[in-house]
Amino acid sequence: MSPGKIIYLNGVSSSGKSSIAIELQKRLPENFFHLQLDDFIHMLPRTDDIDMFYRMVSGMNRSIAAMSEEQNNLIVDNVLVDKAWMDQTLELLGDRYVLFVGLSCPLEELERREQKRGKRRQGFARAQIKNIHLGKIYDIELDTHALSVEQCVEKVLDFYKTQKPSAFDKMRAEAGLST
Repeated sequence: MSPGKIIYLNGVSSSGKSSIAIELQKRLPENFFHLQLDDFIHMLPRTDDIDMFYRMVSGMNRSIAAMSEEQNNLIVDNVLVDKAWMDQTLELLGDRYVLFVGLSCPLEELERREQKRGKRRQGFARAQIKNIHLGKIYDIELDTHALSVEQCVEKVLDFYKTQKPSAFDKMRAEAGLST
């Protein structure tokens, strides 16, 4: 039994991860769960306990591995701004099919999207944008301002159907991690 496949979307808040994930679920040839950081954040009690937040992120990373281990295909929608989160993800998912997709968008557009979503806290995109892609290698990089959701999904589906992902293997090799 091989683990489930993972399509991992990494981008700052309001970069379009959830919209792309939802559309991918509709169009992929197999069933995929949509697992997103926001769902885990919603489980947090109202607290500013940063240690609890970091434990939650670590638990989410472990749950991704556990879900995949049970042969569940996943679309992960995350914000990998912390090097420790990326390192843990590489460790936990090293032996799996992971199609790593980097989403980018100009800051001005991200802030416009944040304002449009009024109910959300503002400023996340600005806080995350500096580190989101630092030290990462992607199988696909998409500009969600230049491309529509449908165009982004087409590019992911094309890669998924025709190529083998290698970004995680390359980052693991650079980090000296064995498979």
